[in-house]
Amino acid sequence: MDNSWLGLEGKSVVITGGASGIGYAIAKEFLADGAKVTVCDMNPRPPQFDAKEGQFLYVVTNVTSKESVDSMIAKVVESFGSVDVIINNAGINLPRLLVDEGNQYELDEATWDKVMNVNLKGVFFCAQAAARQMLKQGKGVIINMSSESGLEGSEGQSVYAATKNAINSLTRSWAKELGRKGIRMVGIAPGILEATGLRTLAYEEALAYTRGITVEQLRQGYTKTSSIPLGRDGKLSEVANTAAFLASDRAGFIHGIVVTVGGGKTRG
Repeated sequence: MDNSWLGLEGKSVVITGGASGIGYAIAKEFLADGAKVTVCDMNPRPPQFDAKEGQFLYVVTNVTSKESVDSMIAKVVESFGSVDVIINNAGINLPRLLVDEGNQYELDEATWDKVMNVNLKGVFFCAQAAARQMLKQGKGVIINMSSESGLEGSEGQSVYAATKNAINSLTRSWAKELGRKGIRMVGIAPGILEATGLRTLAYEEALAYTRGITVEQLRQGYTKTSSIPLGRDGKLSEVANTAAFLASDRAGFIHGIVVTVGGGKTRG
């Protein structure tokens, strides 16, 4: 596909949490669009991309550390000269119940702090560091990864859902602050997506427990699409395509909103 109409060739794009899952799919899309891509992740081993796909930089980054984030942004500017787009995708999800009578998966302070730190403090540090550089440039695009659960809530995933709803509010608030300075701020809220390597057995066991079902029943539910008018789950590439469009000048008047990529899913 010829994506030159997006005008992303040569743009410096930073993707946090880009070593796997949605972030990896987004990185591949931007490389295909001709962007200079920086992937940030905690994984000490960089993800594999075809060398023919374009310019690529990998920076091991702890998004909960301001020093680590500031250092990453400095390396991006040193390598590519600018930060034109940042996609704040890094996040974690640890299923827990508010009260668990079985005392196996009850929400505690350590879990609360860990999810909040990665999903919210990480977005704060990365957006701030990128915005400082974008202000020097006079333009830029910040895309925050939310989730459909941030709008609806999610059984067994209350803290995760709360962070995503907070991201929606941060996106709208920061848009009001930065828009007049040439920086666009948007969000993406994926719905039910195809499986990724991040769907580990430990995660499935915890989520199944919080919902009172077996892991097998949980897995069967992945393919249930009765609540999705389009009748299927979403593809990682469809989230990546949305990110590429929103990052481009083709979306130049889209600002301060969160775009849901969920096939029209509702509770009805």
